[in-house]
Amino acid sequence: MLTSKLALNGGSPVIKVKFPRYNSIGKEELIAATAVIESGVLSKFIGAWNSDFYGGSKVQEFERNCEQYFNVRNAVTVNSWTSGLICAVGALEIEPGDEIIVSPWTMSATATSILHWNAIPVFADIEDITYGLDPVSIEKNITQYTKAIISVDIFGHSAKMTEICKIAKKYNLKVISDCAQSPGAIYNNSFAGTLGDIGGFSLNYHKHIHTGEGGILVTNNDEYAERMRLIRNHAEAVVGDMPNNRLINMLGYNFRMGEIEAAIGIEQLKKLNSFLKSRQSAAKYLTEKLSIIPGLKLPYVEKNCTHAYYAYPMQIDCKILGVTRDKLHSALVAEGLNISNRYQNIHLLPLFQNKIAYGSKGFPWNSEFTKREVSYQKGICPTAEYLQDNSFMSIGMCFTEMSKSEIDLIAECFYKVWANLDDLR
Repeated sequence: MLTSKLALNGGSPVIKVKFPRYNSIGKEELIAATAVIESGVLSKFIGAWNSDFYGGSKVQEFERNCEQYFNVRNAVTVNSWTSGLICAVGALEIEPGDEIIVSPWTMSATATSILHWNAIPVFADIEDITYGLDPVSIEKNITQYTKAIISVDIFGHSAKMTEICKIAKKYNLKVISDCAQSPGAIYNNSFAGTLGDIGGFSLNYHKHIHTGEGGILVTNNDEYAERMRLIRNHAEAVVGDMPNNRLINMLGYNFRMGEIEAAIGIEQLKKLNSFLKSRQSAAKYLTEKLSIIPGLKLPYVEKNCTHAYYAYPMQIDCKILGVTRDKLHSALVAEGLNISNRYQNIHLLPLFQNKIAYGSKGFPWNSEFTKREVSYQKGICPTAEYLQDNSFMSIGMCFTEMSKSEIDLIAECFYKVWANLDDLR
């Protein structure tokens, strides 16, 4: 291991030049996008009940291709995964005041999509192996007002969906799988995102495949799919002309994907398997390099599962090392490594701490629809909070190409810092 002076203390950093940005866009996407531009049809959606309600030829082709790839009856494209989450929650006919259990470790939109329909997010804790929702904590947080669970497959590994779906069945709850970071990941021989009632994936720029912005919803429930298509495209103006004109949550939006994005998505989907293999190969090599380092817990992949490796999560055993996570993080950053030392606990955001969302009076928490006081105080998610405050670090796997030479340098950063632990104690 390297023993030269830490960059934090004035030494020369291991990584002196930024790694090249991960770029999944190639000539195939350029040709596809150019063809759409030359056609002059950049979008074909109309917010009325006619043949163009479902969008243009590229949108529909992309959706059919996603249905085939993920082996589902329905795929619905949207202009972002945030939009997708709003569509998914609305499609379940959630009522104001209903409670939905959600992970604290996710992007804020996972929780605010619940608030969007004036329902109440209830945060259950995560487990520290897959970082997904802990089934035990889910069950502890179920009340008579609980209607659904939003499970998050964070970092690229599926949550414990067998247990989660059993709990949902026991209490007659619906399950939404937020698989923004895990497209193509496998759980018990099925794709992540296809095990609950509705699932979906993000297509924004730092994901495995992307269309700039965008999202894909998947479901085997035809009614949910049609309701999501309605919410995507001005439902209130369309639903009255449709055969099934149920009005619940038929407040529609313009969440529609354009033809250029869909054309790019068609080409990106063809490459997903190769991109996944590339990230998995890089993660395997990184694990080999870091496995000799004491006090470092590396990613775990459950039996019959695959990891998509949107990120490479780790935990620091500070008791063994005698150094705090934050000191180690600072030393690694000084060596030129782009590494995170935390993952945001959503329940601790000011929005939830103050329960201020719509207006200034605390709606929807402070309303006739909400039947009980829901706590967001620190301490409700002890595992998530401990990881955030003390031990978690991660390396983004979809920000750079992660070549072997780059991984060698990443490992050298760890070797050097660990060889100089006395300087950090």
